[in-house]
Amino acid sequence: MNCLGVEQFPDYKVPGVQHVDFSPYESNGGSIVAIAGEDFVVIAADTRLSSGYSIHSRDQSKLFKMSPKTVLGSTGCWCDTLSLTGLVKVRMQMYEHTHMKTMSTDAVAQMLSIVMYNRRFFPYYVSNILAGLDKDGKGAVYSYDPIGHCERATYRAGGTAGALLQPVLDNQIGYKNQNLPADQLPPLTKERAVAVASDTFISAAERDIYTGDSVLINIITKDGVEERKLQLRKD
Repeated sequence: MNCLGVEQFPDYKVPGVQHVDFSPYESNGGSIVAIAGEDFVVIAADTRLSSGYSIHSRDQSKLFKMSPKTVLGSTGCWCDTLSLTGLVKVRMQMYEHTHMKTMSTDAVAQMLSIVMYNRRFFPYYVSNILAGLDKDGKGAVYSYDPIGHCERATYRAGGTAGALLQPVLDNQIGYKNQNLPADQLPPLTKERAVAVASDTFISAAERDIYTGDSVLINIITKDGVEERKLQLRKD
């Protein structure tokens, strides 16, 4: 076919003609859940790193500790994840050497948004959720789209099982579709947030083949980051 002097391949298959598709992106799976409380944040991510029906690793952490009060959860294309998190850490070191103080969670959230927006024409193929304590010591969760749009929320889920995890959080943390008076709503404690995050992953592992093996849970408080691990199904 010739259109305006430019040779084009037809949409239908022609014997002897090979058309090779190339994509620079690869989805390596993974899911993230983050829940913010009054003076804490819980962020959890599974440890399965896969591609299609192949599992590359069953013990790969997708949580990156940026500072004693900030943790970044990142899933998607693993090479883009490593590139993005490495660049963010370098920017944070530059800030610390220049200003002689650690970057706050709010500042990290803004900087991550700018870094991702700079690559908007060839974006990082990642799903990011940033969790930490803000300048007032309150829990904060920031979610992003691939080109850097940032939104602060109380709870958020992302990754391949995000559509399965978010409705559970809406019901158990946001109390959507629950006819309970405000004074009868259970308080959001650290242990309840950990329990809800664990239950969401147990449920998602039954439906999503890219989520499984185990879950790493980081609990961020003013005293630092506490790590826990929960085993999931292996198949």
